Amino acid sequence: MDSQDSHLKETRIDGELAYDGHFLKVTRDRIKLPDGKETQREFIRHPGAVVILPLLPDGRVLLERQFRYPNDRVFIEFPAGKIDPGEEALATAKRELEEETGYTAKEWNFVCTIHNAIAYSDEHLDIFLARDLTKGEAKLDEGEFLELFSATVPELLEMVRTGQITDVKTIIGSFWLEKYAAGTWTPG
Repeated sequence: MDSQDSHLKETRIDGELAYDGHFLKVTRDRIKLPDGKETQREFIRHPGAVVILPLLPDGRVLLERQFRYPNDRVFIEFPAGKIDPGEEALATAKRELEEETGYTAKEWNFVCTIHNAIAYSDEHLDIFLARDLTKGEAKLDEGEFLELFSATVPELLEMVRTGQITDVKTIIGSFWLEKYAAGTWTPG
């Protein structure tokens, strides 16, 4: 943290693991606020994930439709997945693209890192652009069900504008692809 931000810093006094799930862990910490008062913070510990922006040779973008239980509906999303312990983010991206879609990519570029739920989780998502795709066979995890489709970048942006796409990682990735297609942003 930058020293000029020290007047905003909250300091952990102690804490406990409030819930230890298979995938998520909930921590409850007692903290000291910048004004010296004490309070609690509860937040989700998450191992991190990757998001893939798969650009097909014709310029279309590969997308998924997947049911998400907490919201009881099907969402349109970019391929994504959790980073396994000890796994590099790029290796996760390559694995998830192939498992979920069957595609492999020859060109990979890191785009950016986003923090999608900063008030209640330490989750981060590393976004990668995948190009020069080759079709193969998907290897979905047991219990994973999704369908693939493709769209142009303008069609993707229209789905964002009309509310058909509400998933934050997909919205951010869509805006990033718009800048990439226009030549105003380049991946790392």
